[in-house]
Amino acid sequence: MSSLKNKTEAFKGKLAVALEKVGMLTRIQRLLICLATFSILGGGYYYFVLMPRQEEYTRVQKIYKTQTDTLATYKKRAEEIHVYEKKMAETLEAFNEAMKALPDKKEIPSLLTGVSRAGSNAGLAFHLFQPENEINKEFYSEIPVSIKVEGKYHQIADFFFQVLHLNRIVTINDVDVKSKPDGQSLEMSCKAVTYMFVEKQAPPPKDQKQKGQIKKT
Repeated sequence: MSSLKNKTEAFKGKLAVALEKVGMLTRIQRLLICLATFSILGGGYYYFVLMPRQEEYTRVQKIYKTQTDTLATYKKRAEEIHVYEKKMAETLEAFNEAMKALPDKKEIPSLLTGVSRAGSNAGLAFHLFQPENEINKEFYSEIPVSIKVEGKYHQIADFFFQVLHLNRIVTINDVDVKSKPDGQSLEMSCKAVTYMFVEKQAPPPKDQKQKGQIKKT
């Protein structure tokens, strides 16, 4: 207890000496000491307290900006997806309409009959009407027909008009028109092509292939 009292009195003595020395300083010196003290305290506060918080604030700001930019990008994509969905629906509708104009296999004979009938109705005389082998494409097949007819110019034009207005797609290619020696009629050879949609069949499962190979061996 006495040692604590002695330490207290010693501290008070040192403090009194320090205050006495401070009291002996001029006003400018005391002002400079105050400024130096505040500078040290302020610098320590900034370095140990504010600077770490400033770095944390900067880091959080960068994260916030990144997330804001990402959100803006997603919002833009979300708005664009409605446009793509609309275009997709329009394209699908157009595709379905085009598919209606492609006959299936069972309609091919009646369609070819329609082409032949169009020539007969136009008054043309047929010398050749020969369906050829199918030409397979990616998702459809072409069915070409070699045609050779005889008639007048307006009859040939009427034939083309009737084929154009068939309810299925038919194109006329390789048209060659020659005048007959009598000069009264024309001879036309062409190739009428219609198109048939072919749905791709899924390949058999691998295990079935393997079983088939095992049976063969």
